[in-house]
Amino acid sequence: MSKHYHIAVVGATGAVGVEMFRVLERRAFPVASIRAFGSKRSAGKSALFHDEKIPVTELAPESFRGIDLALFSAGTAVAREFAPIARDAGAIVIDNSSTFRMEPEVPLVIPEINGDDVKLHRGIIANPNCTTAVALMAIYPLHRVFHVQRVFAASYQAVSGSGARAIAELEEQVRAAAESQPARAEVYPHPIAFNVLPQVDAFLESGYTKEEMKMQNEGRRIMHHPEFRASVTCVRVPVYRAHSVALSAEFAQPVSAERAREVLAKAPGLELVDEPARNRYPMPLHVAGKDNCEVGRVRRDCAFENGLAFWVSGDQLLKGAALNAVQIAELL
Repeated sequence: MSKHYHIAVVGATGAVGVEMFRVLERRAFPVASIRAFGSKRSAGKSALFHDEKIPVTELAPESFRGIDLALFSAGTAVAREFAPIARDAGAIVIDNSSTFRMEPEVPLVIPEINGDDVKLHRGIIANPNCTTAVALMAIYPLHRVFHVQRVFAASYQAVSGSGARAIAELEEQVRAAAESQPARAEVYPHPIAFNVLPQVDAFLESGYTKEEMKMQNEGRRIMHHPEFRASVTCVRVPVYRAHSVALSAEFAQPVSAERAREVLAKAPGLELVDEPARNRYPMPLHVAGKDNCEVGRVRRDCAFENGLAFWVSGDQLLKGAALNAVQIAELL
């Protein structure tokens, strides 16, 4: 990678934006210059890159002049308005929101799975949903060998997936409980401390939430597998960082736990942590801050003839967002 890029980070003060700067620095991405953009509320703050404070400027249509690469992590409304402007100004956009994920002309990419799709971009590339990314890191290696048909999944999603306000609310509710005070819920419809909420995102007429449909819809695009089916229940849990997913998968080919472990142990971006006798299995505390996802609890599924049950954990701010975006940029 000989070229050095003029980069814009949009949503620079959010949880993903902060990680974006860290990942670019840690992976020694070739940066010629870097600019930080945010909302009017964020303007005047700063982002840190190589110990240098980068001032955050309010995002405007003219922000993308001279920019080669625009990394968006600012939500759907901002992406819908400004990503086309950035593209038309000559930048390649990598967007973390759901805005463009299901548009046929926009590649939806996990580099370890469908990195070649980056070549098809027309100025915008979409990052997948964070829970989908973590789950597919374990599903896809098995799919390549045994051909996955359907999965049943339950997610255990950390509050940092909802942003800094959710982290603060969990901390406040824990303190309130310790002081025997009532818990105030503002970010979520109910208190999250010492609780689990079987709702992530808005409900659809089907009874599923928007989040729950993403694993099937995005998984089909990323794996190039239009028949892939997923029945998912997404759950918010009182964990600060890193998502986990319990999966039961049915395959077209016979699969054993031993053979599955062999496949998973060789998969890029994935670590096999599967020693039940030593109480070793993936956990959010272990994967928080790590680039790789972890998979364990691999066992034959007793409900399917060609079934496998397993558990995967991954840092949703990294592989589920910032790291995956930078990995996409590295393919350009």
